[in-house]
Amino acid sequence: MTTVLITGGTGLIGKSLTKMLLQKDYKVIVLTRQVGISDRPAGDGPYFAQWDIEKQTIDKSAIQQADYIIHLAGAGVAEKRWTENRKKEILESRTKSSELIVKTLTETDNKVKAVVSASAIGWYGADPAIPNPKPFVETDPADNSFLGETCKLWEQSIDPLTSLGKRLIKLRIGIVMSNEGGALKEFIKPIRAGVATILGDGKQVVSWVHLDDLCRLFIASIENESMIGVFNAVAPQPVDNKALVLELAKQMRGRFFVPVYVPSFVLKLMMGEMSIEVLKSATVSAEKIHKTGFQFLYPSIESALKAALKK
Repeated sequence: MTTVLITGGTGLIGKSLTKMLLQKDYKVIVLTRQVGISDRPAGDGPYFAQWDIEKQTIDKSAIQQADYIIHLAGAGVAEKRWTENRKKEILESRTKSSELIVKTLTETDNKVKAVVSASAIGWYGADPAIPNPKPFVETDPADNSFLGETCKLWEQSIDPLTSLGKRLIKLRIGIVMSNEGGALKEFIKPIRAGVATILGDGKQVVSWVHLDDLCRLFIASIENESMIGVFNAVAPQPVDNKALVLELAKQMRGRFFVPVYVPSFVLKLMMGEMSIEVLKSATVSAEKIHKTGFQFLYPSIESALKAALKK
């Protein structure tokens, strides 16, 4: 049985990906910081192994069992206000975890064929124009913002694996569409009360991906040996914030909702520096991933929201 080792396996993406891998008859080992957790699966669930990023320790037997590693670990970007301490935590949770993986694979006999590492479209800056006639592609440079620099250092921290002869894939993930968490869950809350909150002027482009398609992209990265390097993990049809919110409200409440614009200055007061990302327009290309032969189940925001709301 092919074994996939997942870091960050208890998060939104990790839990859904674990379930999908198990359904495809992969053996899954989830690295966790929990002490004393059983290494045996409950029913048809994953196995567990311990690691500690701060202490730079890891269960080497888990590494030795793995055929592939999917690296998702990292503190949530939007969970807390961006204080200097929080920004440090966001960065180091990514770079130090990558460094631990690289160190362990360097020092431990293993059979790992490929590593798929998460990154984010925060790599890119704002569109030069709205709408952007030229979407961002994988060869575009990292933005000099906090998220741009974080993504750059994040990707650099896992790059040494290529010198070990490992196939390395980095997926720059867009805004994930799932009602189980993330940005969509926040949009849903006011709509339940009949209010469709449009952020700023609503013209900023959102490059998104449905959770199921994202998990399928991680699995495709394992199974398609021709996939090497960076790929934008976004659906082929980006949409502006206003269109996204109104479509969501329409699907949830028909005509029974009121659109409300939340001014930029209010968002800045509420969110601080993080508001830059909420108001930023980023049109990101899915062309490279499309050329691999990958077919999106949910290429349009209408189909993605319909599927997300069913769960």
